[in-house]
Amino acid sequence: MITVIAGSNRKNSEAERFARHYFELFSQKREKVQLLNLADLPLDMFHTNMYDTEGQSKSLISIQDQYLINANKLFFVVSEYNGGMPGVLKLFIDACSVRNLAGSFHGKKGAMVGISSGRAGCIRGMEHLTAVLNYLQVTVMPNRLPISSIHQLLDEEGRISDKETLDVMEKHLDDFIKF
Repeated sequence: MITVIAGSNRKNSEAERFARHYFELFSQKREKVQLLNLADLPLDMFHTNMYDTEGQSKSLISIQDQYLINANKLFFVVSEYNGGMPGVLKLFIDACSVRNLAGSFHGKKGAMVGISSGRAGCIRGMEHLTAVLNYLQVTVMPNRLPISSIHQLLDEEGRISDKETLDVMEKHLDDFIKF
């Protein structure tokens, strides 16, 4: 099972748009895939007791069981926020590391796409996320894909329309399937 994670809690984010595109590509290739959009996380998950196994919310436990423990591969779509990755993504990873760390992360394979409206394609954010995932014993595919100037790649309906970008994204996805 592959879990595609839209790593932003902003409603209708570009991370969600790109993650949905990847979800569709995985589905077309008949991969078993699910989509986790961090914008849909219930707010009861994040509180001061989330770092205590006894204090974690039932919704966090349910999401962790379905999207992390049930997956053998994790595919992150990460928006650039202030030169790094979104704080909610790090907070989510931290919360899920408290209960069943090994089942959530150890030995899994990961990949990432960084997106930004600027020129860097979230390179620094992907570096930070790679370090965090490696610490959690996730093997990250070396070919991380930065996609920059994303608003120039979308059509009037907000769909990714740049042929070269679509080709690179599909190649990246194919590489991850083989990884």
